[in-house]
Amino acid sequence: MSKFTPEQVSELNDKLKTPEEVLQWGLENIHPKLALASSFGAEDVCVIHMLSKINPEARVFSLDTGRLNQETYDVMDEIRKKYNSKIEITFPDASEVIEMVQTHGLNLFYESAENRKLCCGVRKVHPLNKMLSTLDGWITGLRSDQTQNRQASKKIEIDEQHDSMVKLNPILDWSWDQTMGYIKENDIPYNKLIDQGFPSIGCEPCTRAIKPGEDLRAGRWWWENQSDKECGLHMEHNK
Repeated sequence: MSKFTPEQVSELNDKLKTPEEVLQWGLENIHPKLALASSFGAEDVCVIHMLSKINPEARVFSLDTGRLNQETYDVMDEIRKKYNSKIEITFPDASEVIEMVQTHGLNLFYESAENRKLCCGVRKVHPLNKMLSTLDGWITGLRSDQTQNRQASKKIEIDEQHDSMVKLNPILDWSWDQTMGYIKENDIPYNKLIDQGFPSIGCEPCTRAIKPGEDLRAGRWWWENQSDKECGLHMEHNK
């Protein structure tokens, strides 16, 4: 349950303008029960860089789904070494993965949207929920221009989806160009798949490079038709 009222959160959103101000507030008021959920995309490494400057003990965790690209593991290690960060890795429940794969096959996600959401649930959502149950607040690298349902987000929110904990979205109003500019300016290690046309990176079987003119998230679950695709980490879903 959140220690902060909607009125307090609204005041904070009016008062705290920069990503650093949002993170500073979070670290002062919620650390150590506050952590960044990082997939080690471009946005997340920017936030890690900011956190390291504010408090080197700031917590970072990542969901290892078991289906990530090698390039993602590479940048995890680069970030760990550069910032001396103790990245906390969470894994899906082995028995859930075994049951899912034995019932539906290894590549079930290509067969239907329901199967894809089942896989995201087992490999990402359930481990996230387990981790968040130990925290009072979490940080994301969300940007509001990524999908339609992220446009209504605020930099500081009460996350009704996760027991009304605090959710911080410090770079919510950044653009893709702003994000990449910050990486270059600060010499931050980043996922090399970005240079190969992967602006949004998830699991290896479910991500492809985008074509010129395509939406930045077009490479995620490209075989599905709906325009506003999510894995379930940032929208209403069953725990």
